[in-house]
Amino acid sequence: MSALQSAAILLFINLGLLWLLMRIPLGLRTISVTRTFRCPPETLWKAINPAGESADWHHAVISSAAIAHRPGFVEQVYSHLDRNGEPLRRVLALDPLPAGGAHAFRSRIADDSTLDPAFWQHYSESRIIRSTPQGSALEISQTDHYRGLAFLIFRYFVLQREIRSLQGWLETGVSRPQGHFERPLVQTFLAVLSTLLLWPFFGLTAGGLMISTFLTMVIALHELGHMAAYRAFGHRSVRMIFIPLLGGIAIGGRPYKNLFEVAACALMGAGMSTFVVPIIIAAIQGIGHGVVPASVGRPLLVLLLILGAFNLLNLLPMHRFDGGQVLRQIFRTRHSLIIASFTVTACIIGVGWAIGLSNNLLIAGLAVFILMSMIGSGSVKPRQKLDEMNDGERMLVAFGFYAAIAMHGYAIIFASEKLF
Repeated sequence: MSALQSAAILLFINLGLLWLLMRIPLGLRTISVTRTFRCPPETLWKAINPAGESADWHHAVISSAAIAHRPGFVEQVYSHLDRNGEPLRRVLALDPLPAGGAHAFRSRIADDSTLDPAFWQHYSESRIIRSTPQGSALEISQTDHYRGLAFLIFRYFVLQREIRSLQGWLETGVSRPQGHFERPLVQTFLAVLSTLLLWPFFGLTAGGLMISTFLTMVIALHELGHMAAYRAFGHRSVRMIFIPLLGGIAIGGRPYKNLFEVAACALMGAGMSTFVVPIIIAAIQGIGHGVVPASVGRPLLVLLLILGAFNLLNLLPMHRFDGGQVLRQIFRTRHSLIIASFTVTACIIGVGWAIGLSNNLLIAGLAVFILMSMIGSGSVKPRQKLDEMNDGERMLVAFGFYAAIAMHGYAIIFASEKLF
């Protein structure tokens, strides 16, 4: 199997996984979880009832209390932050749920300080507590409209974590965060797993392992750039999630506050790698002067090629790519955005043409990336409109964007000339 065939197979696997996770139409789906606890139903009800005496038992809930002037409504305050760094607030509308003498209610989100109300229009949740010989059984059902498996899976694991935290609180009186997925050791394992899964696509040889390892390193560096930007904008917590075969995701600690933050955080993925490009080129050029061993010359060129290609493709002006994110913040009119998108696409295609890619391959690649952009379309609308950029911020992001394109384009051309 040729390298081109392997890359095509890997690409189509990624397209299929992205479609399943992001765009497959699932419609209304219900997630249900049932757990039995060794405690009286009344004790469990005090915690599960949003207006109960122990409704703030969860470590992420600061307070949960009925609203005096609005019967049937409860305000919950969370430790999660909104765009202004303030605790997130939600208002629940509660309806009694007939359940044959059991404690039960159905709720919906009536207000949210972070998300637009339209996000919650299909969402509802029911919680039922029944008496059992062992103590009490809690049944939780969440219904919402889903497009893609990712958010459905996320909600399921959030419920599982809540159940485990509740079990710990009932046993010890303290609620602690559950789950180990985000921990560095687990993410390191997933990065290694991703490297091994990518290895066969590049050939089960030492060279293939080198390429898959370099690709994982480039992905990690890219996501570290996003994380550094989040920190610079005051996010208290940031984390990286590695998804084998699909890459990585950097997650900030609060919603975006303004368009400049959106653009800068998106740009810094490729921006971080921009600083590495001249360092690698200097190391390669130092081989002839005895500064760097000659044996590392070709691996450095392979790393430079992967670094440039990965980040340059991320700068394509597609909807879910970093390039699309940046351009949408800089150019606020449809006409200017179209012109900018065509200009950036032409620059990136020009790099491909400069290294000798055929016209048919360039056209096919462009069609694939347009398809990937369509798969990843759709976004969560914030409650408040993000603050606009001023002219200085817009120029700063624009120059950084085109500098990133130039640097990674040069990295590809430089490495290709030396390798081929």
